Amino acid sequence: MVGDMKRIWAEQALLADGWHRDVTVGIGPDGRIAELGEGPVPIGARKVGVLVPAPTNCHSHAFQRAMAGLTERRGAEPSDSFWTWRQLMYAFLDRITPEQVQAIAAQVQMEMLEAGYAASVEFHYLHHRPDGGAYDDLAEMSARIAAAAETSGIGLTLLPVAYQFGGLDKRPLGPGQRRFGNDPDRYGRLIDAADKALRALPADTVLGVAPHSLRAVDPRSLADFAALRPGAPIHMHLAETLAEVEQVQSALGRRPVEWVLQNLDLSARWCLIHITQMQPHETRALARSGAVAGLCPLTEASLGDGIFDGATWLGEGSAIALGSDSNIRISLAEELRQLETSQRLRDHSRAALATADRSTGRRLLEDAARGGAAAAGRGAGQIETGAWADLLALDRTHPDLEGLVGDTILDSFAFAGDSGMVADVWAAGRHLVEGGRHIRRDQITAAYRAAVRPLRQGL
Repeated sequence: MVGDMKRIWAEQALLADGWHRDVTVGIGPDGRIAELGEGPVPIGARKVGVLVPAPTNCHSHAFQRAMAGLTERRGAEPSDSFWTWRQLMYAFLDRITPEQVQAIAAQVQMEMLEAGYAASVEFHYLHHRPDGGAYDDLAEMSARIAAAAETSGIGLTLLPVAYQFGGLDKRPLGPGQRRFGNDPDRYGRLIDAADKALRALPADTVLGVAPHSLRAVDPRSLADFAALRPGAPIHMHLAETLAEVEQVQSALGRRPVEWVLQNLDLSARWCLIHITQMQPHETRALARSGAVAGLCPLTEASLGDGIFDGATWLGEGSAIALGSDSNIRISLAEELRQLETSQRLRDHSRAALATADRSTGRRLLEDAARGGAAAAGRGAGQIETGAWADLLALDRTHPDLEGLVGDTILDSFAFAGDSGMVADVWAAGRHLVEGGRHIRRDQITAAYRAAVRPLRQGL
């Protein structure tokens, strides 16, 4: 095993117990961190400036990447919102093919890796043909996401989404939603088929489940969905918009967060996405449930959802994870920045999420890495022996990192930096980004260009 070991030597590395200098990380042939040491550069080791845990992107709808920049006009309604944006998204879905989904997903995954993420959780609800009929292989679209991950090399957690109704009144799925729908029986078969589609991927691949939201599935079926993959991640949108909160309260007699607290056995396997519309007592109670808060600050700002109460949530010592959701912009640095600056704007404060012993950038990066790994069901999130080698090396020669050490490096990445500071990324030991560039960038980008060109014609 020693002969097969890959080694990285870092001038500075953020380990589970804090910053260390002159650190060697040994990666075994299984993609896990096999050893840690301090001292001179070992022969044959790859030298990097700053090494930190690479987070998992906890929430992505890959196909929406092809829509980026196409939904910024006001519609016929007096005001634009999440709901009018959704109608444009449904029109886009009438055209997209499995081959295009695969090419778009590979581009998204490549951009995530180049931004500093090592893994992606794909909240995957595009299952069927435009008329709602199933493909010959029920998991055709899941297999396309898997094929994209095989090309990009990203660590993948696939969450096929359960979607039954067009609203809380259980109306049938509309024209833009027919590609999503499954009854509970067919959804169970879809999960089994997706499991088979993932078998060619590396051992760090994970399959979980995702009831879309309280408005799109029968709330009485949530426990059954969770039981399909015992112990695996289970994700659900919750309390994203004011209109959603009002609809749930009218239909179920409780606000969304109140309802799940009373009716679900929440635990660390649950990741609740967005939760931007919570009252303080809901934030505290949900934080204490053990569930992970799945946050997508750039998308939440783009759609006007609201501001997550990070100060209260993190004050309870609870887990967060970061995702890029609509993929309008894929940037780990900017997600970190947006989360913190939204707290400052709301509360008229600075360093809102820092602690006495951790700066803002360090706290958010560490918490997002640990929480993202938990949300993905992925044994990563820290640089420690036994964990998957999900690693991010920052470019120590970047002008904005000149002369910096420790926490200030991560503050500069989050508040003055961007993906241009990312030098190298490893996903479960697979070295996929070198010198800031994905190893298959040209191939992946060419396929993406060919895929989106016909999709965008006439839009």
